[in-house]
Amino acid sequence: MNAGADASSEFAPAKVNLYLHIIGRRGDGYHLLDSLAVFPDIGDRLHARPASALSLDLTGPFAADLAGGEDNGGEDNLVLAAARALAASARDVPGAALTLEKRLPVASGIGGGSADAAAALRLLTRLWRVEGCDLAAIAARLGADVPVCLFARPARMTGIGTDLAPPPRLPEAGILLCHPGIALPTKEVFARRDGAFSEAPPLPAGWNDAAAMAADLAGLGNDLEAPAIALRPQVGDALAALRALPGVLLARMSGSGATCFALFAGASEAETAARHLPPAWWVKAGSLAAAGT
Repeated sequence: MNAGADASSEFAPAKVNLYLHIIGRRGDGYHLLDSLAVFPDIGDRLHARPASALSLDLTGPFAADLAGGEDNGGEDNLVLAAARALAASARDVPGAALTLEKRLPVASGIGGGSADAAAALRLLTRLWRVEGCDLAAIAARLGADVPVCLFARPARMTGIGTDLAPPPRLPEAGILLCHPGIALPTKEVFARRDGAFSEAPPLPAGWNDAAAMAADLAGLGNDLEAPAIALRPQVGDALAALRALPGVLLARMSGSGATCFALFAGASEAETAARHLPPAWWVKAGSLAAAGT
């Protein structure tokens, strides 16, 4: 999903969880999950140019939602953390002036910060001509979602999200993302979750089309969806709106929310459906590329 693999720019696609089952919990409190992650052609973009030191500027429609600077602990800080981790591993590399076009909503369940950190690793590896660094190990130290975002291709995620396996064969499909404009902290969603753990479901070798994929996924779910709706009923409103759209095959929340998605037969159907959603929401239509096992 790397649109524009040159030395100065890197695409950071959103990570969408087509299903998300919580299957257990470790002794240290981390939840164990099973999920199928995909990457639509919707995301942020990171730019870099040579410089004597590391710096980061923020642009884009959601730049203001990041406090800016190194001490905010937000998604922009993950970009700098990734850059510093790569520099420490590679050694004797120059700086870089980074600019993040923040097009994805912040802390919204689609891995924006992790995608940006992963994009920084890919981009600076090219810009600095780094060789021999274990990018996967660096990614794992940055956060549980960064490894899957590093490769930015469909994967089945297990463990705490860092264990990756090939997905079923995926068809082309249209996808619509929407965010109702409310904050939904991940820790609060996990804390609200109760009940028994789910099972890791068997998945087929692949699907021939989007309708077949959606039909199978309909029997699964997102175990964080109910607690998210309990905390923010607007998530339920977004899901109801998506499920009422013409041509929709499946609608579900991604990750810990509040972004929700809908699947369609193709990108044109997703773009048409997007016009029916409230203009106050963040809405983006795009596509999922076919992917082999």
